[in-house]
Amino acid sequence: MNSRPRLDRDRQAAPQVFERLREAIISLELTPGTTLSRAEIAARFGVSQTPVRDALMRLDEEGLVEVFPQHATVVSPIDLNLAQQAHFLRRSLELEIVHALALDPQPPLVAKLKGIVAQQAAAAGAEDFETFSAMDRLFHETMYRAAGMHELWQLVRSRSGHIDRLRRLHLPTPGKAQEILGDHTLILDAIAAGSPGDAQQHLRDHLSGTLAHVEEIRARYPAFIRA
Repeated sequence: MNSRPRLDRDRQAAPQVFERLREAIISLELTPGTTLSRAEIAARFGVSQTPVRDALMRLDEEGLVEVFPQHATVVSPIDLNLAQQAHFLRRSLELEIVHALALDPQPPLVAKLKGIVAQQAAAAGAEDFETFSAMDRLFHETMYRAAGMHELWQLVRSRSGHIDRLRRLHLPTPGKAQEILGDHTLILDAIAAGSPGDAQQHLRDHLSGTLAHVEEIRARYPAFIRA
């Protein structure tokens, strides 16, 4: 992994190691098939192997690593079945969320979403896909929070590792970032206009974008994807 800041000693180590490793896997800094060494990770973060073991167990629960006892821990390939299930879960929840938000549009929420889209646009212009992806997550998380459903966002996030990696592979495709920006603008405009049906349709179109191109992505990255 690239150089990273040391952990915050005022917080438990295991959750921080988990988040750092998860971020590296989702961003594809750690690609499918990469072997993870407990000793090397412990040395990298300046901790014992116990929090590293706990972090790897959580990653295993999310399906992001495969643990082979007494042998190795390896970053898992992208599982298309799990990606499709995560898509179904997220679409089901977010269709209800945008519907509820559009029934009672709140100007502060719309202003906040517009600010996030502006930051995304700047990141897209700079081809800063890490910031772009972070703003993408923030856009959706903000809607969950506004609807009083943040715990459901945590659930969705914990199930979305495979589809998030698939989206990360798709993001550098020419025009994809602009398509996402356009979708986000349509969603927030429909919420602002108090149009729940339009908000749902734009969200449905938005979330289906990557899976519609899965064969193209698999052809480009066959070693990363498992059917």
